[in-house]
This record gives sequence, structure tokens and C-alpha cells, in this order.
Amino acid sequence: MKADLHPKSYRLVVFKDMSNDYAFLTQSCIETKESIKWEDGNEYPLIKLEISHTSHPFYTGKMKLVDTAGRIDKFRSRYAKK
Repeated sequence: MKADLHPKSYRLVVFKDMSNDYAFLTQSCIETKESIKWEDGNEYPLIKLEISHTSHPFYTGKMKLVDTAGRIDKFRSRYAKK
């Protein structure tokens, strides 16, 4: 195995699903400028997610339309003429 392949800068980070406000704390080396106060009173870096296992249709069994950038409206307006 190659030496020094993985980053050494792992730290605790909060990942938050913005569709249902579910958040979890785990280790990551991803960079972010935002932070959030966690349940233990400490402040951790925050990574915002569009979808997680609590909102993904495969895990929930419910079909949920996630349209964060208006892609469906753009598609409909583009092909409405045809």
C-alpha cells in the first residue's frame, strides 16, 4: 500500500440534511467555512447535504421529489414548446 495516501487532517464534522434537518456527527477532512453548535455544546464545522439516508427514497420507501435548483421547471419550460 502507498505511504501517506490518506489525509492526516481528520476532525469531527456535522453533516446536516437540509430537506429534513437531520444532522449527524462524524469524522471528515472536508473543508467548510460554516459551523454549528452541536448537542454537546461544542462548535463543529458544518457540511450541508441535499439528501441523506433519512430522506432518500431507497431507504425511506417513499418517493419524494427533490428539486433544489429548479431543474424540473427548466426541463418543462424547455420542452413545453414541442
